[in-house]
Amino acid sequence: MAMTDILSAKDIEDALTSCKAADSFNYKSFFSKVGLKGKSTDQVKKVFGILDQDKSGFIEEDELQLFLQNFSSTARALTAAETKAFMAEGDTDGDGKIGVDEFQALVKA
Repeated sequence: MAMTDILSAKDIEDALTSCKAADSFNYKSFFSKVGLKGKSTDQVKKVFGILDQDKSGFIEEDELQLFLQNFSSTARALTAAETKAFMAEGDTDGDGKIGVDEFQALVKA
């Protein structure tokens, strides 16, 4: 499954353009621009499945750093500061990774 099966290619492009500069990524703004906020729980879970590259059931820090590249292979990696901030927001139980329920909460925040 590809992101474009769930999200519009134009929305993905616009969202990626909005955070092209290093340290400009804001997950709330990105989720809104990419159209993820308006998607169903099932669709958000499918996106989580794409982001969970190793299929562990969690998004770990290394996967989070490459978050934008799941939307486009030419997108940049998140900076260390962006990755840490994103993880801090998403990892509500403090286990060092983001589970599907935590991801759902991030998207709907």
